[in-house]
Amino acid sequence: MLGQIIGGRTGSRYFRYEVVGLRQSEETDKVDYPIRSSATVFITVPEHRMNQEMQRIIRLGGKIVNIQPLNAESQTDNTQNAPSE
Repeated sequence: MLGQIIGGRTGSRYFRYEVVGLRQSEETDKVDYPIRSSATVFITVPEHRMNQEMQRIIRLGGKIVNIQPLNAESQTDNTQNAPSE
């Protein structure tokens, strides 16, 4: 699920959600004992699906701790700011 892309419309802006506390799967909802929530998960979502994905994350018990836009400018900035050896 790390770096997962949901949806597939081309030409759309994408956003990366940083999510904590997601349950392991829908199957674990059926058991009657507690399941440890997972650590941080990154989910990539197209702009037109942001609201639907937020609702899904909340239903699964997750909490969105950060949202970052993914575009060519931010990727270029990251490579330019990387320390050179």
